[in-house]
Amino acid sequence: MIGSGLYQTLLRHQRTTFLLASGLSTAGSFAGLTAKGWILMHGTGNPLLLALHFGALSLPSLLVSGPAGVLTDRVGCEQVLIRAQWGLFASAALGALAIPLLHGQGQVVMLLLSTLLVGVAGTYELTARNKYTALLVDSPEQLGPYLASFSVVFNVGKLVGPPLGGWLLALTGPVMALALDALSYLIPIATVIWLLRPHPAADAPSSLAHGTTLVAAWHDCGPTLRHVLRFTALACMLIFFHPGLAPFIAAEVIGPSPQALGTFTSVLAAGSITGGVILQRNSLWLSQRPALLLGVCTVMTGLAQLGMAVAQRGLHGMAREVVCLAMTFMIGAGTACLLAGANLIGQVGAPMRLRGRMAGLGQIAFLGGGGLSGLIASFLTLRVGLQGTFALMGTTGLVLGATELLRRGRLRLRSA
Repeated sequence: MIGSGLYQTLLRHQRTTFLLASGLSTAGSFAGLTAKGWILMHGTGNPLLLALHFGALSLPSLLVSGPAGVLTDRVGCEQVLIRAQWGLFASAALGALAIPLLHGQGQVVMLLLSTLLVGVAGTYELTARNKYTALLVDSPEQLGPYLASFSVVFNVGKLVGPPLGGWLLALTGPVMALALDALSYLIPIATVIWLLRPHPAADAPSSLAHGTTLVAAWHDCGPTLRHVLRFTALACMLIFFHPGLAPFIAAEVIGPSPQALGTFTSVLAAGSITGGVILQRNSLWLSQRPALLLGVCTVMTGLAQLGMAVAQRGLHGMAREVVCLAMTFMIGAGTACLLAGANLIGQVGAPMRLRGRMAGLGQIAFLGGGGLSGLIASFLTLRVGLQGTFALMGTTGLVLGATELLRRGRLRLRSA
């Protein structure tokens, strides 16, 4: 039973409380994803299967984000958030049970099914959480920095989770890492139910008369936000393939051990944290300049991928590893700002009645695009190798980002 003094303190600092709960859950989640990725890589060595694993996590957004956004706007974000968190717990627990109960192909199928269900529940959770954050702020000016703070906390969890998953794999085996993943979802569930007191009047369900469909939100959000969504989807399809191929890339760059995978993903997360902090501190200014923000992120990530290709071809030994990890840091910063920036622009630039569906449209753009990117990159890797894949997709991303800056660099967005 929590003490009354601590309870009152948590209520007074409920925004921080929610951030911390989300961060702890994220760390456990990435520990589980790292464990699953290493199990699949160790058992098969097939980069296509790794891409399918990431696709199972991200591609459900193409089908589920629309209904998730509509449901969030119709019934209220808090109800959807709690139900989705219970769904995440059950889906992750299924992965933990697959290790002791199944072997071989059956175990692989169960792990992929667990990740697929996590992807479905996670789509509802992220959609509802984006809108829920607006219920915890006291003024509209606080929304942008608070939303951007989730990117920082998310990436801190991404920094801590993979090495934790790698060490748990090495010391205790995969069951402990996957069990931690499942148990971590209980933290935000308890936080939302018992510790938070949002402003419920701000979450008035949208009337059916206003058209609570995804198509209506697409038309009502305006031309600037529609362009942001289109550009984000295309950019993610070209440059956001590293999550799906992370175990394969880590094995090529550092080594095949779980600790090497933890190091690689931790460097990615360190870059993501740096990018998230910059975005958080400049959230108001950058959210008003969508083309500048997204274009710079795309150019930066494209250049980093070209750097990976050059390092793989022209360097050897420790020099190659150091340069590749530096490029990995840049990829983490660029992609984190791209995803968090697109979400920030969509939430700040849309009225409250559309924010659930805007979160859904954003997920379709960056998670759907990222899932397709992993599949494209895996096929290219089988054809031209990892170095060629970095060169081809990095060049295409660089051209896309530079074109956006030249054509729309002065575009401005007025906050809703």
